[in-house]
Amino acid sequence: MFESFFQPESIAVVGANRTPGKVGHDVVKNLLEAGYPGPIFPINPKADEILGLRCYGAVTDVEQGVDLAVIVVPAKIIPSIVDECAEKGIKAVIIISAGFKESGPDGAALEQDVAERCRRHGIRCIGPNCLGLVSPHERVNASFGPAMPAPGNIAFFSQSGALGTAMLDIAAGEGIGLSRFISFGNKMDINESDLIEALGQDEKTDVILGYIESIEDGSRFMEVAGRITRAKPVIILKSGRTSAGAQAASSHTGSLAGADSAYDAAFRQSGVIRAESIGQLFSYARAFAAQQPPAGPRVAVVTNAGGPGILATDAIESSDLQMAEFQDATARKLADALPAQAALHNPVDVLGDAQADRYKAALDAICADPGVDAMLTLLTPQASTRAEEYGRAVTGAAARTDKPLLACFMGSASVRSAWQVLKEGGVPNFEGPAPAVAALDALHTFGLRRRTEPEAPPSHDFDDAAIRLALEQAREKGRSSLGERQARAIARACGIPLPRSIFAGSEEDAVRAAKEIGYPVVMKISSEDILHKSDAGGVLLDRKDETEARAAYRDLLASARRYKPDADLEGVLVQATAPRGREVIIGMKRDPQFGPLIMFGLGGVYVEVLKDVVFRVAPIALRDARQMVEGIRSAAILHAFRGQPEADLEALADCLTRVSQLAVEHPEIHECDLNPLFVYPQGKGLMAVDIRFGLKWEQQ
Repeated sequence: MFESFFQPESIAVVGANRTPGKVGHDVVKNLLEAGYPGPIFPINPKADEILGLRCYGAVTDVEQGVDLAVIVVPAKIIPSIVDECAEKGIKAVIIISAGFKESGPDGAALEQDVAERCRRHGIRCIGPNCLGLVSPHERVNASFGPAMPAPGNIAFFSQSGALGTAMLDIAAGEGIGLSRFISFGNKMDINESDLIEALGQDEKTDVILGYIESIEDGSRFMEVAGRITRAKPVIILKSGRTSAGAQAASSHTGSLAGADSAYDAAFRQSGVIRAESIGQLFSYARAFAAQQPPAGPRVAVVTNAGGPGILATDAIESSDLQMAEFQDATARKLADALPAQAALHNPVDVLGDAQADRYKAALDAICADPGVDAMLTLLTPQASTRAEEYGRAVTGAAARTDKPLLACFMGSASVRSAWQVLKEGGVPNFEGPAPAVAALDALHTFGLRRRTEPEAPPSHDFDDAAIRLALEQAREKGRSSLGERQARAIARACGIPLPRSIFAGSEEDAVRAAKEIGYPVVMKISSEDILHKSDAGGVLLDRKDETEARAAYRDLLASARRYKPDADLEGVLVQATAPRGREVIIGMKRDPQFGPLIMFGLGGVYVEVLKDVVFRVAPIALRDARQMVEGIRSAAILHAFRGQPEADLEALADCLTRVSQLAVEHPEIHECDLNPLFVYPQGKGLMAVDIRFGLKWEQQ
């Protein structure tokens, strides 16, 4: 299908215009200036010719077949234009015109009408409200963009037309070759998932870049991206990180931006590399377009100045990469080739007076070291610097190895001539050590994904009948949350360990329950109307005898009535005091784009303040769960330190996959918290001390 977009045999411009500066004029002009080899049919009932091309009153008047229609007429007449395209047998259209859902409710209704017509006629559509499409290899510039990029192996799609024009200008200015450029605007039909799929199958594309503001179908995006990223890198710049940014994105395109934590999780799991800026998007693109991923994380640095070498080392140690350790044979080669004052250990400092021969000798020695997976060479201009010679030394070394080699020739006037040498030799150059290391880290992440086999989520044996019973009881009562007893029933049915507890509907019941469990006990208010019991004074710890148990019962009910006078108070839950462990939280919340998000972090009352949490999209495999446990900033607290044994990390990973399975199998569970969750030393398991479930029924 995308051949009609990327390689059209003929193009009609519906709304072609005689006036320079008008979009309908610029599209025809761009097609001609690009040297498009096929026939171009301007459609304008008020003109005989445009730019030397014969005009037609309607697309149905064209005698020949039309592969692609580019539509630039006012929005209100586009429904009829789509019908004419269908009559002509056109199956691919690009609607550049604005005035659709980005403009308000009337525009949204118009867009829905156009979408339904396209579906009915079997027409695929890019847009509306977009810049158009460019295929440099086929000399197609079906856009009103300012510049035609050179042919290359990088594809770029953008939800923003304005950002797309800037990207085209950057690509043209920096000589970055593109295979495809697609501005898809409101994505009425074709969206980012469709484009990733198509570009993943496109022989002229090796690297896929994208700018997006939202994703509607998160599951499909993850499925498609997850497949494509095992063969080609997908690098995306996603706007709307902050709440204000997300609001701006919504007003800009009429789309709803999801929670940024969901996008981070979805990108990570599907292998998408997230760029933080336009500059980083292009720096990653340059690295991926020219270099293969390293076989491992070990990086060697060659520099002619100590400061940049230290900066590179800091950046490497702060990433998922690591500084390589040289074999003895490599150290001997370096010692033979470099002055006595040179630093022979990683980073290798060839000194400020180094000529190109020192770089060549150092790089060749390091490239041959089996303990080195990738190299970064740094240069700062000195009085004796001959930048172009250094550039040729670096590109020569790159040609003699299959290991990735990146450069950072710092400065401007003194090294500018070397930048072109590096570019022609296929060695990407970066303005500083940090961007170079970030690009190398992205290459490593992509390579690691390609080498890692997918892992299926585990299938735990739940007591499904008990889960359904608890949920049906809540549905019958119209509850939007579960009480303590129902929540515990579901947790038990999922195999999540809990402290022993007994429900008490009276003061006497509470005393009997406490005696049976054994003092000291924890006592909690039991009410489906009170979710956060600690806020209501609804939890009392360490009740040591009958007198304290009686008083606790009365105090809990009184506190709950003060907190929420209309709450339905069932009674009190008497619970065994759980042994203290390291306190964590496991939770789940449904995201509108991606579905259930599983959360892990440090637990207790400070979780919202510290925000040391990580997310993944369910379902998750054990490998995902283990990465979550290790992914929080304070993961070291869960390992052995200062006499503390290592926590039971496998029990945590198992519990995460259980919550994930529960969320996938029961969509009516909208959110849940296991907080605090005590995790004990390795082999001793864990225990959920407090549990909360929020519900959302379909009819609500």
